[in-house]
Amino acid sequence: MNNNHKIIALIGLLMLEMIQNSVASVVSTGDFNKDFFVMWSPSHVNTSSDGQTRSLKLDQESGAGFSSNQMFLFGQIDMQIKLVPGDSAGTVVAYYLTSDQPNRDELDFEFLGNVDGKPYILQTNVFADGFDNREERINLWFDPTKDFHTYSILWNLHQIVFMVDWIPIRVYRNHADKGVGFPRWQPMSIKVSLWNGDGWATNGGRDKIDWSKGPFLASFGNYKIDACVWKGNARFCRADSSTNWWNKERFSSLTSTQRRYFKWVRKHHLIYDYCQDNQRFQNKLPKECSLPKY
Repeated sequence: MNNNHKIIALIGLLMLEMIQNSVASVVSTGDFNKDFFVMWSPSHVNTSSDGQTRSLKLDQESGAGFSSNQMFLFGQIDMQIKLVPGDSAGTVVAYYLTSDQPNRDELDFEFLGNVDGKPYILQTNVFADGFDNREERINLWFDPTKDFHTYSILWNLHQIVFMVDWIPIRVYRNHADKGVGFPRWQPMSIKVSLWNGDGWATNGGRDKIDWSKGPFLASFGNYKIDACVWKGNARFCRADSSTNWWNKERFSSLTSTQRRYFKWVRKHHLIYDYCQDNQRFQNKLPKECSLPKY
């Protein structure tokens, strides 16, 4: 079996696991118009007549963004995304959870565009109690502009797992008992945006947006919000119940299959890890860097 067939087989197994685990806790309708509101520039947001797909446009006038109507504390969020094709240097597609507080918690997917012929970079970041500086970057094993792919965040009391097509690419464990910040009290909304980041996003800001190649479009669809809706009391979202499946013991760590493919991503696709950047932190790496991921 070649590598592509192995990856396809794995995705099938991981999808089966997730389908079996989530039944009655889905709170999304599948209609962008019902579950989200436009944050800015509605003229740059296009939604299909059935509400199931949405695109954002970036041009010299503006980018655009939308946000969930509700806030959530723990769960799993899936979003299918097709990124800006061609020369996307300087563009940033952001898909993230944020509490929007001064000491905010935030979980980021940031897709950093590139010059034509060079791969997209996927950057993830974790904010806890207002502190970030936890960037990791990978190159994807496929062209994310050719078709939709699923990008997921599993967030529970034990861990945060960033996934691409159900393959875990990053794990951030709850080591709060050892003094490491972990998002566990602040509810977060889901936000998606497309914007001009050419001051930093591509080649350290040296490659700027070529506006003659615009407008730039990113597309979204087939999302699922399988999470605890915030109603003012964290106790309900932290409880171990049949609805809060993500808090069960079996989701406290990666499965053996997930660990195998997590290691594969780290070995073959990781291009930056803050936990390996001794120069940046002057040989005083953050505490979580020396603690286990699972």
